[in-house]
Amino acid sequence: METNAYYEEKLEAYMRENNIPAEHLTFTDSCHSVAEAAQAAGVTAEDFVKNVCMIAPDGSLVVAIVKGEDRASTSRVARLLNMGKMRVASPDEVFEKTGYPCGGTPSFGYTARFFVDERAFEKDVVYTGGGSEYSLVKIRPADLLKANGGQVVRIRK
Repeated sequence: METNAYYEEKLEAYMRENNIPAEHLTFTDSCHSVAEAAQAAGVTAEDFVKNVCMIAPDGSLVVAIVKGEDRASTSRVARLLNMGKMRVASPDEVFEKTGYPCGGTPSFGYTARFFVDERAFEKDVVYTGGGSEYSLVKIRPADLLKANGGQVVRIRK
């Protein structure tokens, strides 16, 4: 198993290579959950977006990005894709498909179909996974969308 620093450096390199205007932050406290991350960063859950990884019936990865206090709807995502039932990925599947551990999964930097809930644009800046459970990315929602090539739709419950 690689170290947290490995995943953080991997994401930082991706951000540099792709000119993603964002700030990568590393903490000594865990950022695994939105509540932990908000405490570590000194902000509120409303300042976060979380990446809910889902597996489509064909085995492909779909990432639903919703505000920290919201829940992603597998049925809304399934309707958008006109596919059968979607399911939330297991931690092992998240790692296998993204290359990042669950709890640190960024909003970009790997192959997936990305959907961003429109409420993610309510804040000027949002925080998202930074590659490990001890890091975050601070980014403008428009730059996040540009970085992942996603589609803005309502996907929250």
